Amino acid sequence: MKPYSPTLRIGLLVLAFAGGLAHTSQAQIKQADTDSVIRYGATQISRFQVGVTARAKRSDAYNILAIVTVPLACAEQEVELEEEDITSQVAELVYRPLGKGARQLIVKIPFLAHGDRAHALLTFQVSTRIVLPPEKTDELIIPKKPDRPLKRYLGKSPFIQTRHSKFRKICEQIMEKLEDSVDDAEAITDWQRVEAIYDYVQDKIKYLEGPDKSALETLKDGQGDCQNIGALFVALCRTYKVPARMVWVHEHSYPEFCLEDATGKQYWFPCESAGDRAFGEMPLARTILQKGDNFKMPERPRKVLRYASDYAIAEGRPGLAKPSIKFVRKQL
Repeated sequence: MKPYSPTLRIGLLVLAFAGGLAHTSQAQIKQADTDSVIRYGATQISRFQVGVTARAKRSDAYNILAIVTVPLACAEQEVELEEEDITSQVAELVYRPLGKGARQLIVKIPFLAHGDRAHALLTFQVSTRIVLPPEKTDELIIPKKPDRPLKRYLGKSPFIQTRHSKFRKICEQIMEKLEDSVDDAEAITDWQRVEAIYDYVQDKIKYLEGPDKSALETLKDGQGDCQNIGALFVALCRTYKVPARMVWVHEHSYPEFCLEDATGKQYWFPCESAGDRAFGEMPLARTILQKGDNFKMPERPRKVLRYASDYAIAEGRPGLAKPSIKFVRKQL
């Protein structure tokens, strides 16, 4: 079994892209630290396949470039490359990070003859740990001086508005209700304040499968799916100056928020956006693909992406159909 690291094959070139080269394999499979705040439960080990298939249907194809995200190595998840299935037409196979929230596989096929097929299919072993709720939360606070990387989770993102007048008013109402429910408002912790935001969203929004909607649209409709509900929670957190972001897992998504301890050490806590209530924990270990909701790809410099989506370009003979390109992302 190979560590999840940039792939080197004879005739392949690993390139440096914006954002730097991929980390070493040791960093990518590093065990997460365990302390009194972050706790982990059982580990679920699964096999996950990612890749690209291409077929030149009506003519020769040239300069095929396909980009797909692969499982993310992060605190609660380790990723190891288990198997490669790559045809000879693939000339370059590169990993690159998009910040710390996503990792992409870039496949380049310079030439594909009419009628031929090519593919690059990679199978990973993914070890994902359940996140348990912290034992103590009284001393956790909203980050007082967020640094530049953390500030990106305080501003607006696609589908996630912040500091909107409606959101500000809702945050005020949530906190007023919370303070009225206790004898000593000054004793309310920041954990309880974020939890009050979470409970508001869970009570206000009915789960219903449907199209992607913004946080404002979800609030207006009073219903939404996991992405919509998560976006609203993130928007309200950011309005209340709590860093928050989306987590994209296989066939699901959920939000997580950031608090820090007295020393300034920061911790990210997940929440379930659909299904059984789970605040500050994640009782189900799903394959994590991306973390964040504001990405930019070098190939699409003018577009801000909610998540690092699949991307492909190719050339064919003028007047004829371009090659068929399909992305593979599945649990085995």
